[in-house]
Amino acid sequence: MSVGLIDLHLHTTASDGYYPTAGLIDKLRQAGIRTFSITDHDTFDALDEAGQLALRYDMELIPGTELSASHEGREVHILAYFVDRSIEEFNSLLTFFKQERTHRAERILHRLQQKGFAIEIDDVLNEAHGAPITRPHIANTMLKKEFVKSFQEAFYLYLANNAPCYEPKVYVSPDYICETISKCGGLSFIAHPGNLPEDIILHFIKAGIDGLEVTHPSHGAEQTKFLRKLAESYFLLTSGGSDFHGGGRNDEHNIGKYCPSHAEVEAMKKRLTRKKLA
Repeated sequence: MSVGLIDLHLHTTASDGYYPTAGLIDKLRQAGIRTFSITDHDTFDALDEAGQLALRYDMELIPGTELSASHEGREVHILAYFVDRSIEEFNSLLTFFKQERTHRAERILHRLQQKGFAIEIDDVLNEAHGAPITRPHIANTMLKKEFVKSFQEAFYLYLANNAPCYEPKVYVSPDYICETISKCGGLSFIAHPGNLPEDIILHFIKAGIDGLEVTHPSHGAEQTKFLRKLAESYFLLTSGGSDFHGGGRNDEHNIGKYCPSHAEVEAMKKRLTRKKLA
């Protein structure tokens, strides 16, 4: 395995990313990234192709996905790494999330239709190409139908949290998500925790989270320092990544700039080994 950069938070067209798997890996290679994790929302669909390409290019793929939990009305994203994809309990959880995303999209579209936007669920399903439906799929549909002038306009005027057409997800408890990830051989990390109040982070620590995503584009230097200290205080793992989506997110410059260290990845693997021996 060649020594290179690491990025453990990436998205493809299998969820709400702009690039298909092969296109994303081309970008990673250009940026010098050798170890990576694709963390599409609620799906492993990109991982088979990603694994084949990783072998071809002497890269290391860490299997991952991103799930949603909630505490006191606050949405929290959980990154699951190293999960055994053959375990039915975890796949059933992903199926549940995917179905609920479709129901949520239907509720959002009802709100948009009340505002005069002629968008049907089939329009959004065509945009998603079989991926779990996310708000960016709806935003892109609005843009293609020329109801808005930009992705950002669709999202922030209509779809963002507290916007007129926003609808909340159906959430699973943090305790259940952490327990299921652990039972299925994986590690759980709070994604971009710098955006959360400390009491919510502490609740997830009590729920059994394995680590914190310390390095992230939304974190300033002081947030990163605080999160590292918090992780050390509670004997948590640390990780990081670009949270790259591409396309209308204007985040192309993030690849290769928000990298966890090789020591952090080795610590993750050692924690997994200890869990298996416990």
